[in-house]
Amino acid sequence: MNRQTLASAAVCSGIGLHSGERVRLVLKPAAPGTGIVFERTDLETADNRVEARATNVTTVRLGTTIANEAGVSVATVEHLMAALAALGVDDALIEIDGPEVPIVDGSSAPFVDLIAQVGLKASAMPRRAIRVLKAVSAEFQGRTATFMPSLRPVIDVEIDFPHPSVGRQRYAFDISAETFSGEVASARTFGFKRDVEALRAAGLARGGSMDNAVVLDESGILNEEGLRFADEFARHKALDALGDLALAGAPILGRYQASQPGHALNNVAVRALLADETAWKMVTLSEALAPQAAAARS
Repeated sequence: MNRQTLASAAVCSGIGLHSGERVRLVLKPAAPGTGIVFERTDLETADNRVEARATNVTTVRLGTTIANEAGVSVATVEHLMAALAALGVDDALIEIDGPEVPIVDGSSAPFVDLIAQVGLKASAMPRRAIRVLKAVSAEFQGRTATFMPSLRPVIDVEIDFPHPSVGRQRYAFDISAETFSGEVASARTFGFKRDVEALRAAGLARGGSMDNAVVLDESGILNEEGLRFADEFARHKALDALGDLALAGAPILGRYQASQPGHALNNVAVRALLADETAWKMVTLSEALAPQAAAARS
């Protein structure tokens, strides 16, 4: 019912998927009401903090980048944001000594494990959520997404890639720590071998490998271990969506349904929802649970 932060600091390190740079990340407890804030400890500037908010998103090409007004940025935040959101971390200071969150194994599972190791601490401040009151739709380059009222927070995504190992897949899940940890968090990011050379020439995917992504050629999957789930591609898109939706600044109590989602569509959808003040209401978690209790009694 109340806002939560980390019980103690947690540390991890790795390389950035796109930058290829090694980076150290420290998740620290923060005061109630802080939200999720990144701090670039490698920069000698007074304005080195970036709030994890949808309005701070600046780049959405193959990852979500946030930046402050001074131009200080942090890239590829979505996998960490998904873990924080699913496990119920409302407030945290994230120190990072490089430009990009480490990709680790390409999923959220290492961040889930990291948070679980230190545990959470509740505050006395009530937790608030964004309750969706009416449908709000968004479109980006022919792809569509809709927020709809729901008693439970749900992500429902459908993808369709013309590849024999992917094809059409749909995955939906009720957002909870248990479901995310067991069924979604370990789904890895994926990419196509044919795109690698062009991406690296554009300064992207410099840290990418089969250690941190599912890689496909024209006929199949190149990773020797294969897939973690038959529908791992759709599950990872759902994971990405949760991380991008977490940038709303509070849990969204509604159903997010998206066709061919990507970081751009997710961000456009969140901004569309927040821009329509008749479509949502900020409520405490106890207020949000009241309709569910009434439905259970009936």
